[in-house]
Amino acid sequence: MMAINLFQSLPPIPLLTLQFFCLPLRTLIFTSSSKPKPRFIVAPTQDSHVQVAVICSKKHGLQIRVRSGGHDFEGLSYTSSVPFVLIDLFNLRAIDVNIEDNNAWVQAGATLGEVYYSIAEKSHVHGFPSGQGRTIGVGGHFSVAGFGPMLRKYGTAADQIIDARLVNANVVVPPIVTVASLDKAYEQGATELVHKWQTVASRQVPQELYIELIVGVSNNTSRLAGRRAIELKFKVMFLGPSKKLMQLMEAKFPELGIKANECNEMSWIESVVYFAQFRDRIERPTDWLLSRDAGDDAAKFKVKSDFVTEPISKTRLEEIWTKMLEENEPYLAMSPWGGRMSEIPEGEIAFPHRAENLYMIGYLTYWDEDGDEAQERHFNWIRELYEYMTPYVSKSPRAAFFPYRDLDIGRNEIINGFMSSAYSGCSSWGQQYFKSNCEKLMQVKSKFDPHNFFQDEQTILAEQHICPIEYHTMHGPRDLDAYMVV
Repeated sequence: MMAINLFQSLPPIPLLTLQFFCLPLRTLIFTSSSKPKPRFIVAPTQDSHVQVAVICSKKHGLQIRVRSGGHDFEGLSYTSSVPFVLIDLFNLRAIDVNIEDNNAWVQAGATLGEVYYSIAEKSHVHGFPSGQGRTIGVGGHFSVAGFGPMLRKYGTAADQIIDARLVNANVVVPPIVTVASLDKAYEQGATELVHKWQTVASRQVPQELYIELIVGVSNNTSRLAGRRAIELKFKVMFLGPSKKLMQLMEAKFPELGIKANECNEMSWIESVVYFAQFRDRIERPTDWLLSRDAGDDAAKFKVKSDFVTEPISKTRLEEIWTKMLEENEPYLAMSPWGGRMSEIPEGEIAFPHRAENLYMIGYLTYWDEDGDEAQERHFNWIRELYEYMTPYVSKSPRAAFFPYRDLDIGRNEIINGFMSSAYSGCSSWGQQYFKSNCEKLMQVKSKFDPHNFFQDEQTILAEQHICPIEYHTMHGPRDLDAYMVV
């Protein structure tokens, strides 16, 4: 009774209806009626509400999933195959930027767009190196080393974390940032450009220059006489004026043929808006970053990832293009490493993918058709492409990017109501995500969560590997009401 009295001294904890469940989701394959839904959606407005939700869920044998922005590519932050409670952090979104101390307090429910906008409100010479999606929640993104166009200058978002809420805001940006977006058709020497990009973008240009490459398929059949063909998009950001960028590109990558009228000088916060648009390019004001509307970000898609340590030959690139032409809307999002990423040791934080990599590949496929059959067809295509890429990517282990969650590479299983791992040590997929740091994560998990209460299908489990929590059916909301005081 003492615990109940303590809880009742708190303000009521908001519980949301299931209609709210789908609103923040960016991966539409999890919105169908056949997908598991939470028993309750808890929307805490203060930290103590989270504590209460955890205690109640544990008492009633309910698993917890925590959603920050709703971008989990496998839905592990908001779905579960066993009865669960969803803690949605969208109300915990306060941001306090302290320019004098070069840091910022950020709550886990804030979005990247809100963080960027808050920093820019306080200073025109400070920024933050993180992802491109404005609606991504910081709770997941910061903790798993999300990155963006300042990766080569400052590293990942996780490299800036001081403690659970405090991030380093001592990231200096110049008053002028130059961006450019260059489209190249296959017949303009696409294969040769990609082949050279592999080493130029990661090894031969300064840290201030980021050249992202997106390989897609053109459906402009009028130009191609009824044929589909590979097309490239180079997205460039340079922390400096366009004149300096032009000099660098002329010296290091003249084949790209960048022209002065293709370079756009702007502030850092304007460049954030520019890069936040993946599938379109519309001029938007900077306060667009504050919008939580998914817009075109919400879609049906599947993602996988790889790291490349040696350049892929032109012949093999041509074979990859042939494979891509089999799919309707495929993309290879290729992000250059090097720079600051080559200076940070593998064991500095949990994220280990550092100096050995030339670039990371994100494999994506989008589709509009409804139904499980269409989904499986697109899943099979991307799995085949991933299998084909095996000889050309990192090995022992084949590295993977944890923010691009991928259950194909492995998972924990629920056996007789218990979350269990088939491995005596760190799982093979854990090594793909974290390499040698996986063992350290197991030790931390064993110390702070020895019974694996906080878990999902790709959680690093404590060393005993079994979660001694019995999942069972609750008798109704009244069981939870006594504790959550709704």
